[in-house]
Amino acid sequence: MPTYITLMNWTDQGVREYKDTAKRAETFGAAAQKMGAKLLNIYWTVGPYDLVAVVEAPDDETATAALLHLGGAGNIRSTTLRAFDRGEMERIITKATG
Repeated sequence: MPTYITLMNWTDQGVREYKDTAKRAETFGAAAQKMGAKLLNIYWTVGPYDLVAVVEAPDDETATAALLHLGGAGNIRSTTLRAFDRGEMERIITKATG
């Protein structure tokens, strides 16, 4: 399944409610699962991003739906990156080199 790395920052609302962040992560994982995606892990970070999530989804549409659901709660703003594992990258290189 495709993997997505999501870099997140809390909104003003999200940081005001920081005590609920672990519960919100659990809620997001359950909602993503219902949509056909899977929250593999979430990390609370120090630096330019407050959180980093690793999500698997069967396609871009499912990943986008899950992340829109997350963002719609108003606690975070996100940037999502499509990540390629080694096998996927080897197939991409094969296609690129003919």
